[in-house]
Amino acid sequence: MGFLDKAKDLLSKNADKVDTVIDKAGDLVDKKTQGKYASTVDKVQEAARKAVSDQTGQPGTPGQPGTVKPPVPPQQEPPTAPPIS
Repeated sequence: MGFLDKAKDLLSKNADKVDTVIDKAGDLVDKKTQGKYASTVDKVQEAARKAVSDQTGQPGTPGQPGTVKPPVPPQQEPPTAPPIS
């Protein structure tokens, strides 16, 4: 069994865990970028899920409602008082 066959086997046995990792990675990127690239992150997450689905031959979660998380709103700075002149 070659390396790719082993990888496919591990993917098929742990598809649910891989999906969770895809979600967590996307959430982390959204948090670190303050949601600036949320739509791109969502597209990458869908592509990753599709790739897992294609490699394992199992139906994946792409396109299912609730799998794409809404964008994280950017953090706002607290208001500051105007300078006193």
